[in-house]
Amino acid sequence: MDVSGEHRFKAPIDIVWQTLFDASALRASIPGCEELREEAPGVHVITARIGVSAVKGQYSGEVRVIEASRPLLYRLAMSGSGTPGEIQGEARFDLSEAAGGTVVAYRGDLKAQGALARVGSQVLSGAAKLMIGQFFKEMERQVRDRTP
Repeated sequence: MDVSGEHRFKAPIDIVWQTLFDASALRASIPGCEELREEAPGVHVITARIGVSAVKGQYSGEVRVIEASRPLLYRLAMSGSGTPGEIQGEARFDLSEAAGGTVVAYRGDLKAQGALARVGSQVLSGAAKLMIGQFFKEMERQVRDRTP
């Protein structure tokens, strides 16, 4: 399943970059995040409880930064599992300066296994879009709180 989009922040690119890599901002912004801890540089272990339709459940997994070019782009590899199944994927985030702020363009590819794979791509896509929207809404607040 492919997901893509963009979000505009009314903040300088350096502040957006720093916030996207700040553990407390991430914990607050990831929907259902119960734990996010750095296991090694660029490697985080996450536990999240998702309450969205067919993907509902508790998940544990790992998020790894596989490429970073500050402050313009980073790539993540992620894997996780929970009662409803397993998910793996990669995502790329491109940051660019825009009039009055920063644009974060994202695109990713997610693969589901188990019961998650059986719910269908439309349901998974809808759940992913909802969670991405929630993430960026809270990340907007986190960025705003860090902007002078």
